[in-house]
Amino acid sequence: MRVDIWSDVVCPFCYIGKKRLEAAAEQAGLALEVHWHSYELDPEAPVRQEVSNSERLAQKYGRTVADVEEMQRNIATMAAEEGIQFNWENANSGNTFNAHRLIHLAQSKGLGSEAQEAFFYSYMTQGLAIGERETLEDVAARIGLNPVEVEDVLNSEEYSDFVKFDEDVARDQLKVTGVPFFIFDQRIALAGAQPREVFLQVFEKALQNPKAEVEATDAAIAQDDQTDSLKH
Repeated sequence: MRVDIWSDVVCPFCYIGKKRLEAAAEQAGLALEVHWHSYELDPEAPVRQEVSNSERLAQKYGRTVADVEEMQRNIATMAAEEGIQFNWENANSGNTFNAHRLIHLAQSKGLGSEAQEAFFYSYMTQGLAIGERETLEDVAARIGLNPVEVEDVLNSEEYSDFVKFDEDVARDQLKVTGVPFFIFDQRIALAGAQPREVFLQVFEKALQNPKAEVEATDAAIAQDDQTDSLKH
């Protein structure tokens, strides 16, 4: 089954959604053909933030740092249930445009999911500065990309059009306002890091009724690199 996923590498819910999707597919005995698509939660972000993630989010949403930290602890608990160690205290957010370009390079080699996983892990577990070149090159080497090709991409605008195209489709055609966002068999949409049971239900609908559609929900969708709950 083909699954198209819009996500950002600094989105913990996207990582959680990836793990839940994979677990559901394994439970269902279903082979997935995953296509990753770019979605920058903060396109104007600098390469490296000068303040902590908690301070940045508190400033952005007019909340206290304590409120933001409590929210992040809750996300970390949710992540741990999927086998993810989310070290939010060390999260080093920044611009993700080049990470998305390298994911497209990796996808052209059949390594899209490996690249996505490696970027998620580097940001959320290792606390690496996601926008810095050293991190980008480290992740690329970790999954076996040719360092010369990686250097060529980072020294050029290669794959920039791919990133922008993905984001245009998300905004103009799919009306995506947050990630993760899934499309199954190019016709059934599902938004958010849904429970495994929901993914299983979508699989069943897709296999039993080719014309079925699933309404997108707002559960666990990141509007920023955390969650829209900060806005409420």
